[in-house]
Amino acid sequence: MIVAATALQVDELTAGDWPAVSAIYADGIATRNATFETAVPSWGEWERAHMDDHRLVGSVDGEVVGWAALSRVSDRQCYRGVAEDSVYVRSGHHGRGIGRALLSALVTRAEAAGVWTIQAGVFPENLASLKLHVACGFRVVGVRERIGQLDGAWRDVVLLERRSKEIA
Repeated sequence: MIVAATALQVDELTAGDWPAVSAIYADGIATRNATFETAVPSWGEWERAHMDDHRLVGSVDGEVVGWAALSRVSDRQCYRGVAEDSVYVRSGHHGRGIGRALLSALVTRAEAAGVWTIQAGVFPENLASLKLHVACGFRVVGVRERIGQLDGAWRDVVLLERRSKEIA
């Protein structure tokens, strides 16, 4: 994947990446169109919430410019192959294919590990994320109306999912 004439390097996300990852997450939180979260969690909280083998960072010239990760949707055995994705790209780096490269790599790894459904909850106003997910093979399942509040206002969430070709 080429990004602005420079190669995007996709690697496993480690604790050493957390300062850059948390800064990117904070930028996403500040938009109020990326997540219901209002503050960046600690590394320990974030690490516990995300699946060990499904955490990626994208770097250009050694600078982390994006991240993607999966979290389990349930601890129940019947949902062991269902996960939810998160994809964030640093401000100033949008529209360069970084999110697509990260999400595509995440999907490939997840399916190889037996994850059969990846879902995403996206605010309808976040058109870039909606387009990204559709471009990576997700389909819109529906809209969860007034599913949660952010800053005292009810927000809708578009539910998307991508099924493994093994069960599609």
